[in-house]
Amino acid sequence: MILTSEVFKQGSVMCDSCAPFARFPAFYEFGGDMSEQLNEVMTLRLTAINYLARNTLAFTFEDPEGNLLPGAEPGAHVGVVLPNGLTRQYSLLEYSNSLTQRSYVVGVKLDPQSRGGSRYMHETMRVGDLIQIEAPRNNFPLNEDAAHTVLVAGGIGITPILCMARRLKELGQSPRIYYSCRERVDVAFAEELKSFEGALVHVDAEAGTFLNIADVVKNEPSTAHFYCCGPGPMLEAFEAACASLPQEQVHVEYFSAKQEAALDGNFVIELRKSGKTLTVPQGKTILNVVRDAGIPISYSCEEGVCGACEVRVLEGQPDHRDAILSEPEKAANNTMIICCSGCKGDRLVLDL
Repeated sequence: MILTSEVFKQGSVMCDSCAPFARFPAFYEFGGDMSEQLNEVMTLRLTAINYLARNTLAFTFEDPEGNLLPGAEPGAHVGVVLPNGLTRQYSLLEYSNSLTQRSYVVGVKLDPQSRGGSRYMHETMRVGDLIQIEAPRNNFPLNEDAAHTVLVAGGIGITPILCMARRLKELGQSPRIYYSCRERVDVAFAEELKSFEGALVHVDAEAGTFLNIADVVKNEPSTAHFYCCGPGPMLEAFEAACASLPQEQVHVEYFSAKQEAALDGNFVIELRKSGKTLTVPQGKTILNVVRDAGIPISYSCEEGVCGACEVRVLEGQPDHRDAILSEPEKAANNTMIICCSGCKGDRLVLDL
């Protein structure tokens, strides 16, 4: 296995798919210093490409020397660093009960408007290719102790949802699964889903309507933990339907940014560890400025959906724009995602 601590400074980054161990690399023992948690990158071999559904493929990556990989929990994702300079986040289909696992399998749906991520993987990648893979992270962890679990997926959002369902089944639990697709040919894992007693596959074209998320939530116990991964409109409907539930029972995974990045600028950031004070101008993010100054920083998606650039806030009030931190976490202002969030005042002190 080839491991390098490396920060990628080239290429556009976006989350094509819904993105262990909290928001940190799976094989780190986090010691309270997020600024030093650089992207750990593995050079892996693409060993298999399998058909899942229309325009949807599964890609399997393994260590070229046969070594085990860092283990991942249900809900985790990896960053795929493509040879064309792009990095994309993809949820893992398989999890591990230990610190290691044999392979990483991701599901990728071809996006008709792809800027090179899913299109490159579908049309250019071949079995045998060596690809750089960022270590697993988990912004969508599964609560295995919940009395009842409801899993809702739309399209390729089935990837982390099925991974969670497999884990709960292994634990002897029976989660409720709601999986919505536009047409029957878009349904992935149809046979496996039949093995889950509580699985409902909703096909929009056959039902003549979208899955009614409000009814799903209303018909399940209010004490359940609800998870959803899918396209934006589904996630918005899901969050609206769950608005009256305790926040700790509601879990979502976004494909892309919920809000525009904060680009108003005109504030100062003091980097306590680096001993530098920098000005963030209009039109730039904190991450842009930190990178331009040559400060080592972990980052990947640059949209606020992967959590790689989370940094501890020592002073000041962030303008949170990410889809990672919960509302209580945002209110606490202990950390921020610097690729998209800004400052509500004129100064921030960061643990960098």
